[in-house]
Amino acid sequence: MNKTKKILLVDDEPELVEMVKMRLSSHGYEVVTAVDGAEALKKAKSINPDLIILDLMLPKMDGYQVCRILKFDDKYKRIPIILFTARAMDSDKVMGMEVGADAYLNKPFEPRVFMETIEKLLQNPYNSR
Repeated sequence: MNKTKKILLVDDEPELVEMVKMRLSSHGYEVVTAVDGAEALKKAKSINPDLIILDLMLPKMDGYQVCRILKFDDKYKRIPIILFTARAMDSDKVMGMEVGADAYLNKPFEPRVFMETIEKLLQNPYNSR
């Protein structure tokens, strides 16, 4: 991998953000963080990340709204988005796919599945859905 991939990690739980950031950094990814939906949208548009890991339950704007805004904008729709949440009901997953999410991972997460999902989306982001 000659170019470091940039991941935007959006979550309002500081301990989880630090743990996930350390894991991603140890795999060679550059990690930028945001703590609410409005900040996530602003950072996504300014840094144009290679992938976004997005919590659903966020202050200011929820993850569904952030995902929908980005996925329905021609300039940002190709950025793979992983919804990363404690909400595990089928209806939550269906809603996530309806707003354009590329993957849905539940918290607590299985580290191997988490990293495999990220790597798969980064290898072939345009055919992820």
